[in-house]
Amino acid sequence: MIVLVGYATIEGQTRKVAETVASTIEAAGHRALLFDITSGGEYALGHPEAAILCAPVHAARYPAAFAAFVSQEASWLNSIPSAFVSVSMLIRSEFDEERQEAIHFPDALLAESNWKPRRMHHAAGALRYTEYDFFKRWIIRRMAEHENAPTDVSRDHEFTDWTALSAFVTEFLASAKA
Repeated sequence: MIVLVGYATIEGQTRKVAETVASTIEAAGHRALLFDITSGGEYALGHPEAAILCAPVHAARYPAAFAAFVSQEASWLNSIPSAFVSVSMLIRSEFDEERQEAIHFPDALLAESNWKPRRMHHAAGALRYTEYDFFKRWIIRRMAEHENAPTDVSRDHEFTDWTALSAFVTEFLASAKA
């Protein structure tokens, strides 16, 4: 099976998520077509029989290029097995209301685009302190204090559960073949 793994990334964690999705697909004996949706390039490198799309949430929104792609390709995505991996920091919050908010981030995107992915996975992102400018590092550190998240700005902190992500992809592949 050929699976399109489309992604949009802002700070790089979603690219790592998409690369892990693609590696899991290939380890299962399928072909993965990794595609940066924001590149504006073509993804027709074959005839994908399934798709897993990955995008980060920043300020309660997905990247505009990702939303436009999903809207443009919704009919095709709905005609094949498809899945969505939403990447956000709130999904790891200690506060239930914030985790619930993260679970519902995709609602508006899916309603506006009419895309109906068969499966959805919520992955925690990363704090990339070493890549932030002074102002952004200061703001993110203050937010991290509120969330009881790591505040050591001398290094990056990754929260993605790679085992859960790989299990999600494996389950998706099994259901897509059925």
